[in-house]
Parts: sequence; structure tokens; C-alpha cells
Amino acid sequence: MMVMRNIKTLFAAGVIVLLSASSCNKDFLELAPVSQQNGSNFYKTSEDIKNALSAAYGGLQYGGLYYSSMHIIGDLRSDNTEITNPNAGADQQAVDNFTNLPTNSISSTTWAGHYQAIQSANIVIEKIEAVSMDATLKARYTGEAKFLRALMYFNLVRIFGDVPLVTKVINNPEEGYDYGRETVANVYVQITADLTAAEASLPFEYTGADIGRATKGAAMSLLGKVYLTQKNWSLAASKLKEVIDQTASNKYLLLPTYAGVFGVANENNRESIFEVQFKRAATGEGSPFTNQFAPIGSGTAVVSIGNPLGQNIPTANMNSAYEANDARKAVSLRTSYVLGANTVNHNYVVKYAGTPAANLDSDNNWIVLRYADVLLMYAEALNEQGYVADGPAFIYLNQIRTRAGLPIKTSNNANAALRVADQAAFKLAVEQERRVELAFEGHRWFDLVRTDRALTVLGANGMQAHHTVFPIPQTQIDINPGKITQNPDYN
Repeated sequence: MMVMRNIKTLFAAGVIVLLSASSCNKDFLELAPVSQQNGSNFYKTSEDIKNALSAAYGGLQYGGLYYSSMHIIGDLRSDNTEITNPNAGADQQAVDNFTNLPTNSISSTTWAGHYQAIQSANIVIEKIEAVSMDATLKARYTGEAKFLRALMYFNLVRIFGDVPLVTKVINNPEEGYDYGRETVANVYVQITADLTAAEASLPFEYTGADIGRATKGAAMSLLGKVYLTQKNWSLAASKLKEVIDQTASNKYLLLPTYAGVFGVANENNRESIFEVQFKRAATGEGSPFTNQFAPIGSGTAVVSIGNPLGQNIPTANMNSAYEANDARKAVSLRTSYVLGANTVNHNYVVKYAGTPAANLDSDNNWIVLRYADVLLMYAEALNEQGYVADGPAFIYLNQIRTRAGLPIKTSNNANAALRVADQAAFKLAVEQERRVELAFEGHRWFDLVRTDRALTVLGANGMQAHHTVFPIPQTQIDINPGKITQNPDYN
């Protein structure tokens, strides 16, 4: 059902790009093979552009993106998870304990994977201009590609800081040498422009085989997160409220139960705003998480097929972060498993539990944006503009807590654990709620850096000030030392 298409090119300045139009995801990303066609002559019809757009979606599955890098960076780098067995991977362990160097493969695969995906998005945005096709569909395809490009750059700028900003198709290696590292501010200008354009041209929802594509709500939600990351509280609150206002028409809502959000049977639900689609037994389109997150040595006790790899193991601190009777804990992690006649005490993630068709080949999607995230971001943005005792920010924070089966927090609660008496306390309350609500979804590290709390929380784990960004891959500096420089204190 899924067909691989690879068009290879190379460009330097640290942006080595495989024009991979490998298909990904579920029904809406079926491809026809075009590997023998010349790129300049290929993009002639709307079907050609659809296939090229499929390549851009396919990039989300790369090892340097949501297949592995984003949970390594988003959770393993934080206090949420750890590597407890060195056999799970030396490079991942180095990310975990802040000893990762510019030669670490996590940096290089993350960098390369994102720029491969950006090249695929740029192909759509550039080549669609000359294609004669339905104007509404053309605008939609362009909007989808711009959303994906914005997501890629949002990841890159948060991980590496200044990065090359490439918004055109690179056709030969020499062109790449022109690109040095662009400032974070300028990269955010492009991200904002892409998301604004995407919002204007995308629909709120799709039906049938198109379910899973980027929507207007996805562009709005990501733009709200971009504004929040830039500490533009007013714009963040305004944009996130636009998403929340869609609840009246049932476009997005909190599902009745936390368990109902996750699992193969619940994918692309009303709470999910954008998720990376995976499909098992479909020629390399399956997700690895079920195997990746099972403890080494657990045999078939945790995952019935394939190898348990022992990655992304919840820390004891994460285990103790949940309040008593929090319904989210049992959905998110376990603290033991039974092997033979023995109970083995070992934390592991169960949010992505499933039955693989083969090793690293499960059906579980990866949720990038969901409505609970939007509610908590909105509460944060409101509080940053000014604390209001039991004001609107409390409403949105407590919506999340109520769904989890927890008592609400108030400004003057008699129970000190439920009392949020000022702006600083509310910040910490949001931080805590985001940690347990979004556990193991790749948010914790970015949240701590965004709120300037990373060094405070992780200093005891070995973090230093320069670790808020990752090292630029040494290979990229070696390719173009005149343009690509290293982040401070990684030399």
C-alpha cells in the first residue's frame, strides 16, 4: 500500500538533504513511485504535488524527528525519563546526563532529518506555483507545506538556537555553502509568517482518507506556542483563545477520560490537534515506541513481539510527581512487570503500549499538539499578563485537573497543597500540571527551557547554563567552517 520514493541531492552548509519523498502515515499518504523521473520535469500536475506533499509528511517519521529524536530531547534530556541500562545507547545516555558532545549522533540525526523534511516542504511550496490546479486545493497544499516547514524550524530553533534558514529548494551542493546560521529572531519571523499563511488556507477538519493532515487549528495552536515561547503573552493568549473558542462547535474538546486520548483505537480524536501518523506492517511505516520504551531484560512481559530497548525510562522523580488518585498515572507508566513467576520493579512508559507486527513496527501515532496542551498554555499566558485570584486562568488549569480526577486549586484553599496564592505559585502549578498531563509526549525539556527553569530543576543532574541548546553537529562545522560555528562552551 505504501511505496517508497527517494530523490537524492546534497547541500552543504550543514544542511545535507536527502530529497526523500518516502511515504508515511496512513491512507492519505499513498504514493506512486517516481524515483526515475527528473525533478525539474516532474511537478506538473496536482497529483504530482500531492505526492511531493506526502514526502514532507513522510519526513515526520525520520529518526531525527518523531521516530526517536524528539522524545530523546523532549523527555530524556529532562527529569521525566532516563537511561537506566547503558546497553540502551551511549549517545542517548550522554544526552540524559549532559555529556553529549558535537560528535554525538543525536545532534547530527536531528539536524539532518529536519533539513531533509524542510527540503521536501520547500519543494511543494516552490513547485506548486507553476502547476495549473484548483485554486483552493493549491492554497491548501501550500498551507500544509508551510505548517510542516514551520514545525521543523520551531523544533530546530529550540534545539540548536541560530540555524540556517532555507526557504528555497537547494538543487546542488554548492548552493548550500551560502547558508550560515540565521538568528533565532529571524527564524521566528519565518515561522510566524508560515503559520499565519497556513492558518488562512487550511480547513479545521478533514474526512475520510485525509484525516491526519495539518489543519487550521494545528496552525493556530502551534502559533500560540510560538508566541508563548517568545514570551509574547498577549499574542499567545489571543491565538490560543481562538482555538479554545472552537469548542463551541465541537472541533476540539477534552475527552471525558484521559485513557480515551491514547491507544491505537483512539487516534486522531477530538482532543488531538496534530499527530504524526504511523501504520504497522506497511513497509517501514510503523512506530518504534512500544519496543523502545520496554525495559531491557523484560522478555515478552511488556512487549510481546520484538526487542525491549530500555529507552525513555520514567525516573523515580517522575513517578512521585503524580498526586494520589491521579487517573493519568496508570495510563502513562507502570512501576513493575511480572516475568515468569517473579515481579520485577522497573518503571516504564505504557502510553504507547501496543502489539507490534514486528520489531519496531507498531501502529501508535505520536501526538504533537492536543487540546489539553492549549488549555494549559492559555492559563500560563493569562497568568503572565497578571495574576488574578481565582480568575480565568484557574478555570483552564482546573479543567485539566478535574478530568484527571483531582480536586481544583484555588487562591486561598485551606489545603496548602491546593493553594495558589500568587503569580509565582501559579507558574509552578502550570509547570506541574503540564508535566503530568503531557508526560512522555516530548514537552518537558522544552517547557523547562522556555520558562527559564531548566537550570534550577536540572542543575543537580549535571546541567550547566550552555546546555539550554544542543551542540551543532561537528560534521556540519567541518563541511562549512566559514559559515557554521559552534554554540558557546561546546568547543
